[in-house]
Amino acid sequence: MNIYVGNLNYKVREEDLQQVFEQYGTVDSVKVIKDKHTGRSKGFGFVEMKNDEEAQRAIDGLNNTEVFERKIIASVAKEPKNREENR
Repeated sequence: MNIYVGNLNYKVREEDLQQVFEQYGTVDSVKVIKDKHTGRSKGFGFVEMKNDEEAQRAIDGLNNTEVFERKIIASVAKEPKNREENR
């Protein structure tokens, strides 16, 4: 399951986010989204967990909780819209 994580502290690194989510199960990948020009975090990212039950526990356990001094949002990530449809 792909998990959207929003309202991240701009100092949070991918390793930090992985440690937070590993409390709930196996994390396959973590991506903090960064501005392509400055390299600074945009304040959100994605965590991939294969086990849906563990992922849902992580969402339930972390949504609206304080992580690195910010109250984060954790939810099931929405599939990206097909860019061809929007043209």
